[in-house]
Amino acid sequence: MPELPEVEVVRRGIDRWATGRPIAGVEVRYPRSIRRSPGGVAAIRDALVGDSFRCASRRGKYLWLPLTHKADLALVVHLGMSGQVLMQPRDAQDEKHLRVRIAFADDDREMRFVDQRTFGGLYLDELRSGLPTTIEHIARDPLDPLFDADATARAIRRKDTEIKRVLLDQSVVSGIGNIYADEALWRAKLHGRRPTGRLRQPRVRELLSHARDVMDAALGEGGTSFDSLYVNVNGESGYFDRSLDAYGREGEPCHRCGAPMRREAFMNRSSFRCPRCQPTPR
Repeated sequence: MPELPEVEVVRRGIDRWATGRPIAGVEVRYPRSIRRSPGGVAAIRDALVGDSFRCASRRGKYLWLPLTHKADLALVVHLGMSGQVLMQPRDAQDEKHLRVRIAFADDDREMRFVDQRTFGGLYLDELRSGLPTTIEHIARDPLDPLFDADATARAIRRKDTEIKRVLLDQSVVSGIGNIYADEALWRAKLHGRRPTGRLRQPRVRELLSHARDVMDAALGEGGTSFDSLYVNVNGESGYFDRSLDAYGREGEPCHRCGAPMRREAFMNRSSFRCPRCQPTPR
């Protein structure tokens, strides 16, 4: 699933290519992709056509596009496992898994939602204090200017669970998924099953700082792309997979100590660590 850097790359592309342009049409090819939107296809068309997107906003892994004239309404974009938002020339060949098309009156690039596995989707939502109501429970992420690292560290330490489990809890800290959790834990020399109650406040602050730094570095390289599903609005892959220290490196030498990296099962995912730098907690 795309994590914060990949979603932020998409947000920037939408903000550049789609905002401020009058919307001329909406074509829904696969109703499942708008299943969460009240009123279905007709409501989305009525809301969008003739209006425009004011900007592209993000919190964690969620994107939303506030409307210009209907100021209390936004189109929420959730990429799910395989969702892509592509800005394509109108005469470009349709993608195999094209689900929704949004055309603009200026006849320039159109916005396409492509989703192979159909876990993602688009839906209309009301805004409350600038935030869609369906994602009010999502916490701020480490790249948010208003992110409070001290308060987040205290919330993490109050959780009676394992540290990686909390990093993946979007209601505590958002945007961090399996890849960047493993990278931050490797940088902090922490095992993902370390109990949160045994970590001191400065140690948790350090871990959050590593999470911020690794996601910021990934953002600078266009995100992490392991296959053709994770691309920006121009269909281009990111390159941070070449800079990963932990994730996906089973059997390869640790970049810090040389020990073979290990893969373990964690919450129905694969987790990667160095057995020497990140020893199993007693």
